[in-house]
Amino acid sequence: MKGLIHISTVLLVIIAVLLFELLIFGHEFGHFITAKLSGVQVNEFALGMGPKIFSFKKGETQYSLRLFPIGGYCALEGEDSDSLSEKGFCNKPVWKRMIIIVAGAVMNIIIGFILMVVLQVQEPQYATMTISKFADDSVTQEAGLQLGDEIYSINGYRTKTYLDLSVALTMSDTTAPEFAVRRYGEIVGIGNVQLKTVTTSSGQEAIQFDFYLLPKERSFINTLSYSFNNTVSVVKMVWQSLIGLIRGKFSLNEMSGIVGTAAVIKDAAAEGLKRSFGDAVNNIVYLIMIISVNLGVFNMLPIPALDGGRFLFLIIEAIRRKPMNRNVEGIINTIFFILLIILVIVVTCSDVIKIFE
Repeated sequence: MKGLIHISTVLLVIIAVLLFELLIFGHEFGHFITAKLSGVQVNEFALGMGPKIFSFKKGETQYSLRLFPIGGYCALEGEDSDSLSEKGFCNKPVWKRMIIIVAGAVMNIIIGFILMVVLQVQEPQYATMTISKFADDSVTQEAGLQLGDEIYSINGYRTKTYLDLSVALTMSDTTAPEFAVRRYGEIVGIGNVQLKTVTTSSGQEAIQFDFYLLPKERSFINTLSYSFNNTVSVVKMVWQSLIGLIRGKFSLNEMSGIVGTAAVIKDAAAEGLKRSFGDAVNNIVYLIMIISVNLGVFNMLPIPALDGGRFLFLIIEAIRRKPMNRNVEGIINTIFFILLIILVIVVTCSDVIKIFE
């Protein structure tokens, strides 16, 4: 029995690493394929960082697999320096360079959507936002919610999926947030609705729904639609988390780096393994899906050294009708890259401390 558990654990680790590598591959492949289609020379396409395990060259591109599975890169001719080649990135029209830059983040969102489909296709039914039943002595019914109401928004946060509902309540500073519902085809403001609360075993107060949502049967169209809406919900969740971090709602101590993420994946897999190997895999897939979307959104923030920063420089170039000074752009990117590395080190140290607490 213990041998089977060890084998299952090893398989789960392999699955997690492969899925994580899929995110990196997908991101860099987005840059790679759009560069190739735009006539830009790709000098190297690498999966992983550090020393090469093996590599080969096909055409003008060196393909490499490197030792540490923590990143990758797509090295383009003329990306960080001037190039006389007509295939140089710097010599292509701004709109083509913009497409190449955003393609990595777009691929991460697409991968997130695909993983979401993998999860949702296993569900027999999907929850809508329509209230189908209330529990006995429901406080939300007393507060004004009715059967057939479609929950439209909470504190102005649009709710299309159950995940939206959870995020909206998590972001709320009160147990009586402001509800708006779609009732008989019209949007109706209910005002502040007191939600039922319970005390958890840890002594914290938590919200408990005292109503049930109308289920929708699975179909091909419903699966795609629900997966798309859920992926959008994850994008919104990541964005709201970033806004919350900026506003001080969340602290840096609540952020997780590679170590913290690995710990969360391990715990999720272990929890799922208590039920079945399939549940453990699904837990890993769910977390990797969130990481993929997170990577896509974060990478497009207008911060130098990220794809979003490069995109911002291209917007400035398009407005000025001439590129920024290469030296100035390089210095700015280097400074912000160092700051990002410092942030990664701080978050990683915090992850390690939390593990041993």
